[in-house]
Amino acid sequence: MRTEREVNEAIDRYADLVRRICFVRLKTREDSEDVFQTVFLKYLLYRGEFFSPEHEKAWFVRVTLNACKDWLRSLSRRQTLPLEVLAEEAAGMETEDRDLLAVVLSLPEKYRDVIYLHYYEGYSAVEIGKLLGRSENTVYTWLSRARAALKDKLGGDWP
Repeated sequence: MRTEREVNEAIDRYADLVRRICFVRLKTREDSEDVFQTVFLKYLLYRGEFFSPEHEKAWFVRVTLNACKDWLRSLSRRQTLPLEVLAEEAAGMETEDRDLLAVVLSLPEKYRDVIYLHYYEGYSAVEIGKLLGRSENTVYTWLSRARAALKDKLGGDWP
């Protein structure tokens, strides 16, 4: 375990680097700050030695990238349900609901995901964009196109 002085010195040297990497990967300040804390906690607990300043900097870059990947992976696991699980649960649904679900599941993946997250899970376009790593406008476009496809397939019965 590192001393408080070592951690403070590392924060002085690498805080900007870690924050920039986090922000580029996560695109939100709040998520970046969470991962920032995780990275420096890992540094505090790391028992290995660094052979040079370049080695230490490379360690920070790699740990930051991995922490960002872990953060994004954990968000998608916590906030979504695989569509395959939903399809299995459809067996107990009413016939009309099951037919609607079958049409939704027949959409291309990107449209299916946004329709599912918006209508079944109740996420906003902003939240869906964060989950899928897309811009809010892209999500709105996909929702619009998915609604149009559903309207064609369902004969105008879709909102």
